[in-house]
Amino acid sequence: MTTTRLTRHDRSMLRLMNDRRALPLYATATRRRLVVATHVTLTAAIVALIGYFCLARAEPVWSAAVAAVLMLPWMVATGVINGATRGLMELREHVLDERQSAERRRVLARAHRLMTWLLLGSVVGLLAAGAADDDALRVYAAPVLVAVLTLHWLLPLWVAGLAAQDEPGDDEATALQG
Repeated sequence: MTTTRLTRHDRSMLRLMNDRRALPLYATATRRRLVVATHVTLTAAIVALIGYFCLARAEPVWSAAVAAVLMLPWMVATGVINGATRGLMELREHVLDERQSAERRRVLARAHRLMTWLLLGSVVGLLAAGAADDDALRVYAAPVLVAVLTLHWLLPLWVAGLAAQDEPGDDEATALQG
C-alpha cells in the first residue's frame, strides 16, 4: 500500500475483500475454476435472456423474470471470485501493495489481449452474417455489442479468478515461518 490515507470506503472494502469466511468455496484451483465457469455461464444466460426479452416480437416477461432470478447466484459468484483474488480488480489502486499492483497489471494485459481476439471474432462474425443476409447486421449488431461490452467488463475478473493462487496451507505456513 502507498502512504495515501485510506478512506472509510477503502478500509471497508479491504476488510470485505480479505474476509476468509468463504475460503472453502475457492480454496483450490479446481474450485476457483468452477466458480469462474459458473459465473461465465450465468453471465451468458443473463445476457441471452435480456437479449431475448429485447428482441422477441411478443412480450416475453418470463425471460426478464428468469434473468432477475439468476442475478442472485451471479452476485454470489462475483463475490466469491473477488474473495479469491482478495479484491484485486475491485480495490482502488492505492489500497493494493506492489505485488498486487503488478498482478493487476498482468491480469489487465492478459484480458486486453484476449479481448482483442474476441473483438476480432465478433467483427468477422458480424461481417459474415451481413454477407449472408442483409438484415443480419441490423438484427444482430446490438446484441453482439451488448455481449462484447459485457465481456469487456467481466473478462479481467474472470482472468484474475483463474490466475489466483492457492492460499498457503497450515504445513506450508509453518514451514515459511520456521
